[in-house]
Amino acid sequence: MRVIAGRLRSRPLLAPAGQDTRPTADRLRETLFNVLTQGAIDRVDGAQFLDLYAGSGAVGIEALSRGAAAVTFVEQAQGALAVLRKNLDALGLRGENASVEKLKVARYLKSESEKSKAGFEVVFLDPPYDLVAEYVATLGLLGGECASLLAPDGMVVAEHRKKHSLDASYGELVRVRVVEQGDAALSFYQLGK
Repeated sequence: MRVIAGRLRSRPLLAPAGQDTRPTADRLRETLFNVLTQGAIDRVDGAQFLDLYAGSGAVGIEALSRGAAAVTFVEQAQGALAVLRKNLDALGLRGENASVEKLKVARYLKSESEKSKAGFEVVFLDPPYDLVAEYVATLGLLGGECASLLAPDGMVVAEHRKKHSLDASYGELVRVRVVEQGDAALSFYQLGK
């Protein structure tokens, strides 16, 4: 694994051992960022970025490399957290623009939304593919009681198995695009207007 583009381009990244954490493949990560940065709006440059189920941190680190103002990484698995912290340290990213939260995703979202801290331009979530309930719960929170965490034009992106399609909407979140690549898919959501 490596950083695809930006100021940290080609720098190597560690991945957690075992099958519990499945890092987003380089090619799919490149596709994700191509979608987020193409067209009239570069959603990454200067963005507040939230990386849920962060694992190794590859997606959030890619965002920082491409100019995100700050990334919050949320991960609870001890092994993944150790690798995430090693990756951040090796790249000199620990500090005020990269924060790590050791919490369950639902707990983090509820806690932050109580603070009325709006402003994430991009939220990326990639729970273990087999934990279908995590997709429903997390997207439901982001489209419901925790929608205040999103910037007005914020984008929520869920990585999932291609054969497991996600719903077209979760509360106020409405799917605007799906990109399939190999066995994986990226579903893009925005708050309904």
